[in-house]
Amino acid sequence: MHPMLTIAVKAARRAGSIINQASQNLDLLTVSKKSHSDYVSEVDGAAEAAIIKVLHSAYPDHAILAEESGRQGDHEKSEFLWIIDPLDGTTNFLHGFPKYSVSIALKHKGILTHAVVYDPNMNELFTASRGTGAFLNDRRIRVSKRNKLDDCLIGTGIPFRDLTHLDAYLAMFKDIVPRTAGIRRPGSAALDLAYVAAGRYDGFWEIGLAPWDMAAGCLLITEAGGLVGDLEGNGTFLESGQIIAGSPKVFSQLLQLITPHLTPALIEAQRATKS
Repeated sequence: MHPMLTIAVKAARRAGSIINQASQNLDLLTVSKKSHSDYVSEVDGAAEAAIIKVLHSAYPDHAILAEESGRQGDHEKSEFLWIIDPLDGTTNFLHGFPKYSVSIALKHKGILTHAVVYDPNMNELFTASRGTGAFLNDRRIRVSKRNKLDDCLIGTGIPFRDLTHLDAYLAMFKDIVPRTAGIRRPGSAALDLAYVAAGRYDGFWEIGLAPWDMAAGCLLITEAGGLVGDLEGNGTFLESGQIIAGSPKVFSQLLQLITPHLTPALIEAQRATKS
């Protein structure tokens, strides 16, 4: 395992320990609301602080982009950028619904190079380094081999922060449901993407994500032999927050179903990131 990935794993496990301990006393947590249906607890902050402490102890000059504390370090001068979501699926966590994860990714000169998604409930550790494949608890993983969409299980996330494109999303959903074996929406995008990499889902799509929701999971998928793109199949998903992912054949089939439902507003929002 690459030394930087080893540090990321250490940080993810440290955060997972904090999350697991707090899950035993949910009624005692302090919770605040960032926006509509978007919550943050003291656990998010404690887990993020633990991750940053581990990363900065090893790499004090690296820049950081974290969900709760935002940008840290010199983003202009540093070649390295850590992208952190300390608790992806906070709403699930606060309700005792055991689908949430820790997500840590590293960019080097703008390219995703290392990724960790950790499920503290199941003690499942998904890791990847560019060019070396993707792994689940040290076992190599690959995307699904299914090639017919009607046999496929597809993951998704219903827009909750910004409902601007909800109608477009629902039109996509309505078109995809009858053409698949099933749709799932557990509520942790990082974990959903890890499941695509592991072949548990055959594909995934969502609108309105943040970079820390996607970065680690996207590298997992590409290293597991899958494809990731925005809703037009392009590479600006981290910037636009719109994403389709899956095995190569499922990716193309999802893309064909989704693109007819791209409204002018959604296309404008997506393409604005390319200028």
